Amino acid sequence: MAINFGIIGHGFMGHTHERMLTGMEGVRVTAIADIDPAQLEDVGEGIKRYTDPSRLIKDTDVQVVLIAANNKAHHELVLEAARAGKDILCEKPVAMSLKELDDMERECRTHSVRFTVHHQRRFDPDFRTVKSVYDSGTLGDIYTVKTGLYGFNGNMHDWHVFKSEGGGMLYDWGVHLIDQMLWMISGKIKTVYADIRNVINKEVDDYFKILLRFENGIMGEIELGTYYLSDKDKWFERHWFVGGNKGSLYVDGFKPEGKICRTTRLLTNVGTVHTMTAAGPTRSFGPPPPGVIVTEDAAIAATKHEDYFTNFIEAYRGREKFLVKIAETHRVLQVMDAVWESSAGGKAVSFE
Repeated sequence: MAINFGIIGHGFMGHTHERMLTGMEGVRVTAIADIDPAQLEDVGEGIKRYTDPSRLIKDTDVQVVLIAANNKAHHELVLEAARAGKDILCEKPVAMSLKELDDMERECRTHSVRFTVHHQRRFDPDFRTVKSVYDSGTLGDIYTVKTGLYGFNGNMHDWHVFKSEGGGMLYDWGVHLIDQMLWMISGKIKTVYADIRNVINKEVDDYFKILLRFENGIMGEIELGTYYLSDKDKWFERHWFVGGNKGSLYVDGFKPEGKICRTTRLLTNVGTVHTMTAAGPTRSFGPPPPGVIVTEDAAIAATKHEDYFTNFIEAYRGREKFLVKIAETHRVLQVMDAVWESSAGGKAVSFE
């Protein structure tokens, strides 16, 4: 039998979920709710429409409540769905605070309902390409992992421009980028440093840089800016760099391309031998001699966001485990709290 979904919130992500789920086997969208009737005008044929989310939650045909409402609404909707005995899939960020998440988890346990979070960007092909190389150990001892995402428009869309609705880039993309970093790099985080800015937007953040110093010696760097301009190719897309003592990896683009780079030899103590550059002589920098840098194409992952729901369906039927654990989202929120604290205080904060 198909798993019956009810979607709360029919904005951008609600529409995305409707399209994706209606195209998959083993699931059925039975109802969609949105407090704005205009958002329900294009709901697919045969799907019930509600302007009151409580009516969808009470609908006996709905097994799984997929919450895609504004960030600020997640807490109360999860609690209500849990009390109604519905299994729950919530959009990220799952909550606006650790206390809210603790409330949600406790209520779900009390009513014995399943509860997970839509972190579909664990299946981004750029991220999975990087993770595959990282996991392989081919780069040796990793010392840095950088990820960046840049835009030219400056502004955000819809309710994301309002602080009261849980808007801003840290809650929009930041939660994904942090989740990817933590899911890839194991081990404790010693310190968190962050700089959060309002560059174009007056009310919500539109730039941040986050530095995560891991106990294993890796520095994780996350940077996002909605007004971060360049004319370089694919600049306004995803960027990754991973550095190790046996080579480096770069991956760029939403449809990613990347290479593993190595050297055929390292510089030895050669006395007065140096390279002359426009900035003067150097022994470590400037153009490398021919044949020193060798590359190989990174094997690009073929993952897609539908894979998240494939895992959800299999886990729901007891054939797999849910990919996203609530304990993992709890740690992401802990990091986000540390990010806000660090940026406000202008200094790194101890973490784990």
